[in-house]
Amino acid sequence: MRHIIVEHLSKIYGSGDSQVAAVSNMNFTIDSGEFVGVMGESGAGKSTLLSVLGAMNTPSAGRYLVDGIDVYGLSQEKQADFRREFLGFVFQRFHLIPYLTVLENVMLPLTTTDMNRREKQARARAALSVVGLENKWKRLPSEISGGENERVAVARAIVNDPPILLADEPTGNLDSRNTGEVMKLLCRLNENGATIVMVTHSAECAAYAGRVMTLADGRLVSEGRRPIEVVSPSFVFGRENVCYA
Repeated sequence: MRHIIVEHLSKIYGSGDSQVAAVSNMNFTIDSGEFVGVMGESGAGKSTLLSVLGAMNTPSAGRYLVDGIDVYGLSQEKQADFRREFLGFVFQRFHLIPYLTVLENVMLPLTTTDMNRREKQARARAALSVVGLENKWKRLPSEISGGENERVAVARAIVNDPPILLADEPTGNLDSRNTGEVMKLLCRLNENGATIVMVTHSAECAAYAGRVMTLADGRLVSEGRRPIEVVSPSFVFGRENVCYA
């Protein structure tokens, strides 16, 4: 099933002679349940593309459809509803609120729902259980490790049970051990049915994806299956932990 369809998508900044095409005439599809890595040098257009897929950055041209919905044909209010219903976001810098507990941070996406507080807490506790942090729900972000903070961010992203996860350099600030833990977590979520689009500079992390798209100068220059072996000696986890055999 074609979950995501991108047709002739462009995002242009500036005007006149100073125009820059951050994304230029991209066309691709992503099936339901795929794990897609997006690679490229800095300035290639990766983060811009992810922001467009996240319904946060209106394209200059083209169409973006999810399950047949023309996302940028929706009103701003309906786009906000779309983000809540369809999308979970995982960022490189966690974006946790430092004075809220782990549980309260995970509960944030539920703020606009009609759940009562007990239901929100139960849903957030369940998400923390998925990422292996059910016993740290009372802690502040400053009281847990960087890898644990990233897992809290993943729990927050999945608390609404979205069908699509968008991850922007989710391991960019982590050491190799914590990188492995986060990548294994993303694999498990994908195996449970989540469609994942992950921007990364790391070939080792990209090897976990079922398909990798490479961008350069705002264009999609190649895509295909990646080899499943993780070859970097800095990675301490083995073949059994990759997503695709």
